[in-house]
Amino acid sequence: MKFASYALEGRTSWGAVRQGVLHDLGPTGVNTAPSLKAAIADGLLNEVPLDGAPTVSLEDVTLLPPIPDPDKIMCIGVNYKSHRDEANRDEVAAPTVFTRFADTQMGHLAPALMPGTTSMFDYEGELALVIGRATQHVSEADAWSHVAGYSVYNDFSVRDWQWATSQWTPGKNFPGTGGFGPYLITAQDLGDVSSLTLETRVNGEVRQSARISDLIYTIPQIIAHLSAFTPLAPGDVIVTGTPAGVGAFMDPPRLLQDGDVVEVEISRLGTLVNTVTTVLSQTAV
Repeated sequence: MKFASYALEGRTSWGAVRQGVLHDLGPTGVNTAPSLKAAIADGLLNEVPLDGAPTVSLEDVTLLPPIPDPDKIMCIGVNYKSHRDEANRDEVAAPTVFTRFADTQMGHLAPALMPGTTSMFDYEGELALVIGRATQHVSEADAWSHVAGYSVYNDFSVRDWQWATSQWTPGKNFPGTGGFGPYLITAQDLGDVSSLTLETRVNGEVRQSARISDLIYTIPQIIAHLSAFTPLAPGDVIVTGTPAGVGAFMDPPRLLQDGDVVEVEISRLGTLVNTVTTVLSQTAV
């Protein structure tokens, strides 16, 4: 099943999407749970009752990140060999991990906010997964059962801040740079994700193209590694890495400009669209 979080007339809710219609399951509807994150924690996603739920057109709502307020967003860097090669980075013995803050996220069709003083704003199309139940010290063999569902992510990056030191956190946490959505598709409905394909386009031009099976560290390996050092809660988001084709490593570099439309499409998950908008009040190094 396909789920979305949304805002309408100053209120926020969540629901199930079927044939272009959103069935309101949140506090403004049948109130199955106060949020999609809460519904995941309560184990409700595979048995939500759509009968009697009020409906609203997707065209009338503002889509939010599927999980607007995850406790943790854990991102995996340099997790495709093609991207590792273009970045000229060495192999590593464990996944490269960095964090993103929940208040940096935005949903489908929301602007991607480029700091006005940077000339190094970049895209990173990625597969995201959402944790479905309390997860700590989980084996690779058991990891799949801890996934609630999947979505599309664009880890917009302010490269001058990212590369100012060896720590990436500042360049990955400017407001309005974590594109997430449009929807969450349940793991039960999606099944095997290894055959999914990812494509990132800028103004219609294909920049990134890869299969999820090309990940260096697989989803079970990532979940096992993360849960070995930090507990993961229902609704936590893991962003699995980006393939080759980011603007910074093209020759010459082809970084984003004001007005660029960036689409990240993952087969069977949908297309996340964000338009770059310069924000003069944000600064960069």
